[in-house]
Amino acid sequence: MSEEQKATILIVDDEEMVTTALRSFLQLATSYRILTYTTPREALQAVDDEFIDVVIADFLMPEMDGIAFLKAVRERRPEATRILLTGYADKENAIRAINEAGLYYYLEKPWDNDHLQVVIRNGVERAALFREIEIKAGELESAHDDLAGLRKRLIQAFV
Repeated sequence: MSEEQKATILIVDDEEMVTTALRSFLQLATSYRILTYTTPREALQAVDDEFIDVVIADFLMPEMDGIAFLKAVRERRPEATRILLTGYADKENAIRAINEAGLYYYLEKPWDNDHLQVVIRNGVERAALFREIEIKAGELESAHDDLAGLRKRLIQAFV
């Protein structure tokens, strides 16, 4: 199974038309698993319950803005690639999103489907690499602990 087939994309936008359009396009163009939500609170519950590779969030939503939502995602799933989708692009919010939410990409509405697909594919690869680094770091830590234990036993044997 390829990485694309395993990847999960979560989309949250208070406009159901947007989530439907994104889901339909991605289902036709990719093999990603697509989760869509119209409220940030429900989407955060899914983030807690699921492995998410890429999160796409609208900027302006009633309960919580996209930056606050993506910041919460970052705290729960730091490996998930975070994309802010907005019809209200401005430099101040772009900088805030990058700094507070560790934003991967700032995408303006209306989006270009081909460009969106490339951004998401790169985001999926980024998330996979992040997870691989975490696994390798854990393996190195375990090997280090094993070596430290072996060193201790060697010292005890020869002292």
